[in-house]
Amino acid sequence: MDGERAAPHPKSRGAARRAMRRGPTIDDVAQVAGVSRGTVSRVLNGGRYVSPRAQEAVERAVRESGYVTNQSARSLVTKRSGAAAFVLSEPQELLFEDPNFSVLVRACTQALAEHRMSLVLMLASGPDERQRVLQYVRAGHVDGILLVSSHSGDPIIGELERGNLPAVACGRPIGHEAGVPFVGADDRDGGRQMTRYLLESGRRRVATLAGPLDTPGGYERLAGYREVLGERLDDALVVPAANYSYHAGEAAMTELLVRAPDLDAVFVASDLLASAAIAVLRRFGRRVPDDVAVGGFDDSRIATTTDPPLTTVRNPLERVAADMVDLLVRRIAGEHPPSRVLPVDLVRRASA
Repeated sequence: MDGERAAPHPKSRGAARRAMRRGPTIDDVAQVAGVSRGTVSRVLNGGRYVSPRAQEAVERAVRESGYVTNQSARSLVTKRSGAAAFVLSEPQELLFEDPNFSVLVRACTQALAEHRMSLVLMLASGPDERQRVLQYVRAGHVDGILLVSSHSGDPIIGELERGNLPAVACGRPIGHEAGVPFVGADDRDGGRQMTRYLLESGRRRVATLAGPLDTPGGYERLAGYREVLGERLDDALVVPAANYSYHAGEAAMTELLVRAPDLDAVFVASDLLASAAIAVLRRFGRRVPDDVAVGGFDDSRIATTTDPPLTTVRNPLERVAADMVDLLVRRIAGEHPPSRVLPVDLVRRASA
């Protein structure tokens, strides 16, 4: 390959030590690796037209010298920022209260790192925050967006659908499925599985504490519940939560018990909401599962800490995150991969 030279000279070790003291440059990396500056540049920008031997030498030199790419300079060449925005359309407190979001942030960060990309966490729960997000992404600070917990009518979705910035949604973006690709669990089938399981367990008054109906999880999981019940559906047994917080779960479960005191099972749209539902049932003197069976959704760490442990639907969030990043990277590269819906499984524990 043009510009490549022989194996590094023994003096390269001294060069590595000097580079670490004063801040390594691309020339230091080239000296340590025993290759030309151009070869180092090609490796750092994707490794095209570089032999495996030179690639390995440069990567080793980068590790030894502690060289960090000047992202600003690189962006001028590649026209890319090397970052993706993780946009959460929920109140800030839910980022810490609901374990699902921390799983998605961690898994997306790890998946992006494999592509030498960084994650920028942005919250967009209100009009001002949404406007700041749109201004930030329009300015070219990120190469794409991972949109999490989107709500129907969210102006960010419409903006992304009309614009040129690559984006992938977590869960089906209601009303925008054709314009914004997505990755999500099969929420509707999860709702069917849990409702069917509660009925087949001998429960006769199966209620549901649904998620917010302007979110894909709230809408699709309720749809699965409705499909199984069919003509037996009683609207008095359906109460949606205002959001996915513990407080909202308490309020919705209290309303359910007032409206249908004879319910003997409840399918809850998330584990966090289900933990609140169990607490309310206990305050009302109802035993779980003896008097009321409770089923959740997600199989988050909350499911094993409730009393009793929670029967739930496993949401494959690690894979959802990895697939979201995969789709986003492909979209950034100019491809148009299809959306993905991942299968879910029922996990039986003591609550139902």
